[in-house]
Amino acid sequence: MCGIWASINLGATRAAIDIIAHRGPDGDGWKSYETPAGTLDLGHRRLAIIATDSSGLQPLSYGDGRFWIVYNGEVYNYRELRAELEDYGQVFKTLTDTEVILAAYAEWGVSCLQKFNGMFSFAIYDRRDETLFLARDRFGVKPLYLLENERGIAFASEIKQFTTLDGFRSRVNAPRLRDFFLSGVMDHTDETFFDGVKQLRGGEYALLDLKRWRPGQRLVTRRWHDLPSPDTVRLPLEDAVERFEELMRDSVRLRLRADVSVGSCLSGGLDSSTIVCLASEVRGGNTGLGHHTFTCAFEDPGLDEWSYAKAVIDQCGNESHVVRPSAGDLWSAIDDMIWHQDEPFGSTSIFAQWSVFKEARANNITVMLDGQGADETLAGYHTTFGAALAGHVERGDLRQFREELRGIRRRHKTPLDRLAVLAAASMPQLQVLMPLVRPFIPKTKSEQLWITRSLLENDLASYQAATAPARPAGASPLGHLCSVQLTNTSVPMLLHFEDRNSMAHSIEARVPFLDYRLVEFAIGLGELHKVMDGETKILLRKAMEKVLPEKVQTRQDKLGFPTPEQRWFRTELKEQVRKACSETIAAYPTIFDGDKARKTVDGVLDGDLPFSNSPWRIMCFGRWAERFGVVT
Repeated sequence: MCGIWASINLGATRAAIDIIAHRGPDGDGWKSYETPAGTLDLGHRRLAIIATDSSGLQPLSYGDGRFWIVYNGEVYNYRELRAELEDYGQVFKTLTDTEVILAAYAEWGVSCLQKFNGMFSFAIYDRRDETLFLARDRFGVKPLYLLENERGIAFASEIKQFTTLDGFRSRVNAPRLRDFFLSGVMDHTDETFFDGVKQLRGGEYALLDLKRWRPGQRLVTRRWHDLPSPDTVRLPLEDAVERFEELMRDSVRLRLRADVSVGSCLSGGLDSSTIVCLASEVRGGNTGLGHHTFTCAFEDPGLDEWSYAKAVIDQCGNESHVVRPSAGDLWSAIDDMIWHQDEPFGSTSIFAQWSVFKEARANNITVMLDGQGADETLAGYHTTFGAALAGHVERGDLRQFREELRGIRRRHKTPLDRLAVLAAASMPQLQVLMPLVRPFIPKTKSEQLWITRSLLENDLASYQAATAPARPAGASPLGHLCSVQLTNTSVPMLLHFEDRNSMAHSIEARVPFLDYRLVEFAIGLGELHKVMDGETKILLRKAMEKVLPEKVQTRQDKLGFPTPEQRWFRTELKEQVRKACSETIAAYPTIFDGDKARKTVDGVLDGDLPFSNSPWRIMCFGRWAERFGVVT
């Protein structure tokens, strides 16, 4: 787990990697090469995880100096690949997974990507053929940003690295800012909040021919991974459960590979609890064997999950650590969080995760396992109930529709009109229900928002294409929704938070639920393997019946490291937030409708309006724009 840099003809200096020293405190490297396209600079900051001696320093070469790599991430199946490559005659000088990537590229070329089970972004320079090969893992666990201009091209692990280049100016990307203010989303396209800064999406690569490419020519990216079509795997539930359990265990086993200490985030929810319990089994049963868990807890009864986390700790015998951050802790951390995130974020929810990683670093933990991806793969959000109901209607299975509706109402007391809204959003034929549920539909943008009309009217095409793409033929509403959440909306954003929060504290975060074998298997299964009788994640619940404490396995509510944002913003932090919002609104008249924005902030903070994230988004944008010198 590291930070990387690659650029051509941009006069980069070591400042491009020094600015991300937090990603790699264990070593650094910089090398320049003269190519037909100009000077190629490769830079690296190292967080030592596997083969922690100097043999893992980068840029690393292979093939008598033909191939050079800078690489961020882990390929978990590197031992198996090394053995396979040795059978092909490849020879290794180190014990690193980095060298395995180079040997795999030497043997299989671009097709090597299909062999890797892991999270990664890298740049490989082939000195003989004069090519630069860039790739990002299937789901985009590890970042890879891109900057192109008439002088050259650059790739980086974090956007802030580009600010070290002469002539770089931070300008706001208005359409993406509009999306953020409307719905809090980010990373749903290849664009960022910085105009001109893009990213390779998860599952994309680029191969740059330096003999032909010249500054000013646009990079062409290609996809190397796509999800399988949903609802195509026909298996009885019992067989699917057995296969899922097998894959889940192996995913955790692979992600425990490290030459440093490994711990786990533990919220007390189904996902993180599964990982902790399986890790305990892999490591030898009810001993913990030094496997540390880190939990964030609050005094607010509606947010505290400590009793569930404690049930897991008691069963597994882990060394547990609990953090209880305060409103003051949040206020002190805001600017650091924004700096490390690189872009504004929609609520304070990631502060709990930030606090957990901070505590892990204080306890000398270098690798952490976390549960991202389970909700999207296995239909864990309660909003998926509407898609499940729509699927039953679409198939004409009214008996199953009635049973599912009864189960949802019995377990969750979800109002019928709310379910109708969710179902109608998943199936156009159900739009006839909309007149019955008008009170639940948000007001029109002109009534609802406090941004200027010029910002509001920015092009919506890329937002709509990313968040509501057409459903493929044969895919159920629920299967399609899970696929969109995995590749377009929820997962890319959550992985952004995960990467920055962990790396800010020099920690590698691993996500077992995003093992590609597990994801592809689960996505291919039908909706009855995911939601049944008002229960989410049926596949996971049944697979973990003998693994999890019963109170966790049967848990029906869903939180996931929340914060008491409403209480904090209406009590301890009220005036600080009001002041920060007022300053931001005044400073950016082309962004905010001043009167509407101030009324919204005052109404939310004073309790005259329903609580929303509007004050946070305004304040977060202002702090971000100031920190990065953003021109609007």
